[in-house]
Amino acid sequence: MNNFDFKNPTKIIFGKDSIKKITEEIPDNAKVLLLYGGGSIKKNGIYNKVTAALNKYEFIEYGGIPANPEYAVLMEALKVIKEEKITYLLAVGGGSVIDGTKFLSSAALFEGDTPWDILTKNIRTEKGMPFGTVLTLPATGSEMNSGAVITRKETQEKLAMGGPGLFPEFSILDPEVISSIPQRQLANGLTDAFTHVLEQYMTYPVGALLQDRFAEGILQTLVEIAPKILEDPTDYKAASNFMWSCTMALNGLIQKGVPTDWAVHAMGHELTALYGIDHARTLAIIAPSHYKFNFEAKKEKLAQYGERVWNITEGSVDDKATAAIERTTAFFHELGIDTKLSDYTKDYEGTAEKIAKRFTDRGWVALGEHQSLSPDKVEKIVKMAY
Repeated sequence: MNNFDFKNPTKIIFGKDSIKKITEEIPDNAKVLLLYGGGSIKKNGIYNKVTAALNKYEFIEYGGIPANPEYAVLMEALKVIKEEKITYLLAVGGGSVIDGTKFLSSAALFEGDTPWDILTKNIRTEKGMPFGTVLTLPATGSEMNSGAVITRKETQEKLAMGGPGLFPEFSILDPEVISSIPQRQLANGLTDAFTHVLEQYMTYPVGALLQDRFAEGILQTLVEIAPKILEDPTDYKAASNFMWSCTMALNGLIQKGVPTDWAVHAMGHELTALYGIDHARTLAIIAPSHYKFNFEAKKEKLAQYGERVWNITEGSVDDKATAAIERTTAFFHELGIDTKLSDYTKDYEGTAEKIAKRFTDRGWVALGEHQSLSPDKVEKIVKMAY
């Protein structure tokens, strides 16, 4: 097992009727900016619960943060923060709203002239404006980590940011919110969390036995509850396990002491930036081709995954690893997720070359757990995903 440091300061408040506990977490003298997305929280009752809990505070609303948090929209919110002298942020939504709030947390205290530099120059946020979250869509784990991904439409870019100053102070996880989530978003959430685990697990063995079991346990749980969630989102037991699995998939714990990959995300982000494809679906497009291309480097872990998660016991290591890739693709299909770029756009020719050039221009010349994926290899993987 590799050396590691681990600290996660986010307080999790989990369970039914937990939204009202906002009042116990935000300072009494705070001036709050309430941030949310397209307005679904006003239809499912969450908005009323949140505003009731904020009744004792001075607060302002800012809605309309899109599914891929857009830089231009966030810059408008940043104006509100500065003009209204906001001191605390509250994100009510899924990963996009929370990621957008993290950007605002950083940008609010950023001393440079252009907040986009935070992303393009990889500036770590050591201290941000304090914020909390009310999770309405399990998927990204953003409610308990310090990372975010922001989109800029005018340049067709989707870039990551982070730092120790971007952990939420608290996050409220009420599984009852799942009952109102559309099927498409439920499938996205399951796929997103599943692939998050694979990015931290599907590398090579380093003797981190407990970390492997943590990862496999999350994967097994997602496989078990997926059909239940899709059939009946009001199933509180399944919803609870779904929500907590998504959080645990990317709160930093399972990546400690082990090598991690994240090349699937790097490629997937480009597909979202170029075509507007849902983030989770871009991961499902890239992952099977990525594992096939890097088969020799990953086959030992693929075989282990096949045995422990999918009960694949017949054949050699190569046989089990191949079957594991096939079973993963089948799982995405069972969720209703297509796994080829051509399923989403007919204008895919030239995509691989464009992504490879972007990686070269940014200096991203060594991706993956072995730092061996050069842009020419990325080009081949993306072409395999057509």
